[in-house]
Amino acid sequence: MTTILESARAGQLTREMEIVAEKEGLVPGEVMQGIVDGTIVVAAGNGRQEMAVGIGKGLRTKVNASIGTSSDIVDLEMELEKARVAESSGADTLMELSTAGDLDEIRRAILAEVTLPVGCVPLYQASSEARLRFGTSGQMTEELLFEVIEKQARDGIGFMAIHCGVNRLSVDTLQNQGGRDGGLVSRGGAFMVSWMTANGRENPLFEQFDRLLEILRKHDVVLSLGNGMRAGAVSDATDRAQIQELLVNTELADRARDAGVQAMLEGPGHIPIDQIEANVVLQKSLSRGKPFYMLGPITTDIAPGYDHITAAIGSAWAAAFGTDFICYVTPSEHLGLPFADDVRDGVMAARIAAHVGDMVKLGHRDRDLEMGIARRELDWEKQYALSLDPERARSIRGMRPGSDSDGCSMCGDQCALHVSAACEGA
Repeated sequence: MTTILESARAGQLTREMEIVAEKEGLVPGEVMQGIVDGTIVVAAGNGRQEMAVGIGKGLRTKVNASIGTSSDIVDLEMELEKARVAESSGADTLMELSTAGDLDEIRRAILAEVTLPVGCVPLYQASSEARLRFGTSGQMTEELLFEVIEKQARDGIGFMAIHCGVNRLSVDTLQNQGGRDGGLVSRGGAFMVSWMTANGRENPLFEQFDRLLEILRKHDVVLSLGNGMRAGAVSDATDRAQIQELLVNTELADRARDAGVQAMLEGPGHIPIDQIEANVVLQKSLSRGKPFYMLGPITTDIAPGYDHITAAIGSAWAAAFGTDFICYVTPSEHLGLPFADDVRDGVMAARIAAHVGDMVKLGHRDRDLEMGIARRELDWEKQYALSLDPERARSIRGMRPGSDSDGCSMCGDQCALHVSAACEGA
């Protein structure tokens, strides 16, 4: 099989490249060159070519929504509803992160439910299956881990977050710096550190990286190099452990591309707003411009219940500075498994942030100009059409008095536009 990256290097356009170019309003050759340069990746999945999404330089900032079961809540129907809500709310990709229940059934049902590229974290399933089989995730075998990766890739997963950079060097760095105020919060990172400690072994995802690449290349899966050392508190942001893992991951990303596998890098985490630009510049510089997938970032630790807002603030800045792909955060972050309403709120907050960032990064301001003119002209139907969420905009206005007039109940008969129009006509 020839991968998307290998085809681009050979100057051969693929259906996935054409789809991305059409969605982005670009010439297919521009997408192909970005893939060759390593600044663009195209995620699709085995048998899901028509669902291709481009991530990277010159493309609209993409939004990911994450769903999945936990040991406390296993409800496949709820997860399917969340998947549908994520897609209908405008998410570009979906990550299926279940850790309990029949994980193969859940993944396959979600893949069948949506027309989005779907990502996953194979270590979650491998760790969960090890607990079921052996009583502890510390007994996970290397064969089990690679079997899970192969199975998920074969099912149609388009991109995988894989924690290769959590190796002895990065773990030593974490320990030598005295740990973290907020602890080690990445589940994948925690699982791997625990396994390495229990077995006195190097991370098999790092040690057998070439074996991993063989599987990803076979199924043309994008490698998303996981950020297992990301900060879970703003006081831990941009520390030595995070940077050490980034150094490892940038080198692995180059090795992946040498093997014909597309690669992007994941980033933190919890970051105070004044460090966001530095994190983006550092990642882009060290990786030679490879696509950056940022988790949030959450910009303050004291807003549980509103973390979709704290993350939207950070995501807008991150996108403006060059981040290519943002993972949404829901209001239930740090509190519990999200429900469907949380998913919707998270996707909408992230979409707003992505657009705000693209206004700076890509100069995308035409839609805002159109909205300003529509508001001046009190053209409500056009305002709804231009809205990121037309249904909600129409509903809010419709529930208030005055919705049958050309004004609204904010100002009533003292509408500034009516007043200024009268002045202009005098």
